[in-house]
Amino acid sequence: MQKRQLGTSEVTITPILMGTWQAGKKVWVGIEDADSIKTIRAAFEAGITTIDTAEVYGDGHSERIVAEALSDVRDRAEYATKVFANHLKYDQVIEACDRSLKNLKTDYIDLYQIHWPSGAFNSEIVPIEETMNALNYLKEQGKIRAIGVSNFSRSQLAEASQYGRIDSLQPPYSLFWRQIEKDTIPYCIENNISILAYSPLAQGLLTGKFGPDHKFDPKDNRTSNKLFQGENFVHAQQALEKLRPIAQQHQCSLAQLALAWLIAQPQTQAIAGARYPEQAKDNAKAASIQLSEAELQKIDAIGRIVTDHLDDSPIMWSWE
Repeated sequence: MQKRQLGTSEVTITPILMGTWQAGKKVWVGIEDADSIKTIRAAFEAGITTIDTAEVYGDGHSERIVAEALSDVRDRAEYATKVFANHLKYDQVIEACDRSLKNLKTDYIDLYQIHWPSGAFNSEIVPIEETMNALNYLKEQGKIRAIGVSNFSRSQLAEASQYGRIDSLQPPYSLFWRQIEKDTIPYCIENNISILAYSPLAQGLLTGKFGPDHKFDPKDNRTSNKLFQGENFVHAQQALEKLRPIAQQHQCSLAQLALAWLIAQPQTQAIAGARYPEQAKDNAKAASIQLSEAELQKIDAIGRIVTDHLDDSPIMWSWE
């Protein structure tokens, strides 16, 4: 898999990243550690060498699982992790990074990201300058190689960039969820900031596995996902039907088609989660699908069957 430069940093990453929110187990149903370890390893062996995790995924559990899966090949993998919104004071950032280094059994993190802006989830408001100062210090120390942010708006991204180099933005972005195309992506292109799209399959909706009658376990976080609710879900089913023939032409799955479309967008990489090794291998195959300009435009138009009906909220879940 051809690697791409992360922003302007010396880090190179794969166009498909392995997402490990589910490996943390918290807010997921039926996840086994042994499966998570095998799946992360399978992703690596299929060419996905960039792994995305976070301190908040199961309070470090996901990070520890990543270490268990990849410690022996650490020099050939890229680790991306995140500091949560409640740890953004200077000393808290340093402590959180040290915890993540320990969990990941490594002495450096390739990409260290602010998971949510200060104030999110009722966290204390911390000036971005203070957080960035801590991140810049960690970078000078060699503990982190690049700085990124996640779930930041264009204005928050611009403000953070005043205090240090931001090499990536991690937003929710998929064929069915495209709010960042309006103003954030142009800013990222202009400033050479890599986009690491999370929920690139709209939490599995773009796989086509969830038909009109699907019922989720009440504990599954997808029950709060706006795309799985009401008219949005109906529009999604209509769009999926139109995508099927294009996937058939490429002899690929709907999921692979959606990932291939996404990583063909400017400066965009996709963070794809997987529960089982086969899913990770399937995700990796999406990197070799070549879509023509006409196909990209056709897929773009089909995606708008869903996105044209969504409101402007950047948050995909209707959490109470």
